[in-house]
Amino acid sequence: MGRSGTGLGMAVVWGTVKDHGGYIDVQSLEGKGAVFTLYFPANREDLPREKLPFAMVDCRGHGESVLVVDDVEEQRIIATAILSKLGYLVAAVSSGEDAVEYIKENPVDLLVLDMIMGIGMDGLETFREITKWKPGQKAIIASGFSETSRVKGAQRLGAGEYVKKPYTMEKIGFAVRKELDRRSV
Repeated sequence: MGRSGTGLGMAVVWGTVKDHGGYIDVQSLEGKGAVFTLYFPANREDLPREKLPFAMVDCRGHGESVLVVDDVEEQRIIATAILSKLGYLVAAVSSGEDAVEYIKENPVDLLVLDMIMGIGMDGLETFREITKWKPGQKAIIASGFSETSRVKGAQRLGAGEYVKKPYTMEKIGFAVRKELDRRSV
């Protein structure tokens, strides 16, 4: 499913790190392997609403509930931080199975689904199962892999936009806002 390649993809990683004002530290020992540590600038201060660029105000939340479904902890942390900062109430789970159980007890306004998860259900299977319990459930897909037939399958079931990781606050924010504002069929 596109998980293997011919190298580490460091050119892509370096480009992304550089775009975000970060740097990479590499420690390598012959015969032992290499450790790559990525550093990014951090800002934990909230921007006042009036200081946000106009476009960002358009993607702000109004307390809507969002469930992030991703098997990678760091991705859950990033998505939760971004969406919380934008004004959404965010919960996160690490598997499709956990998402299905969560939805049964806690309805949400929107799902942010990773498409490829290590073990268990993928994003399409998760969305298919959730829509059995909650027809019309709104969702967007966020994945680090290319748009696939599985993504298109989830969209045929009613999922909204596909957002490629790594995403910016603006990209994920607009996708979430657009899907929440879309009229249910």
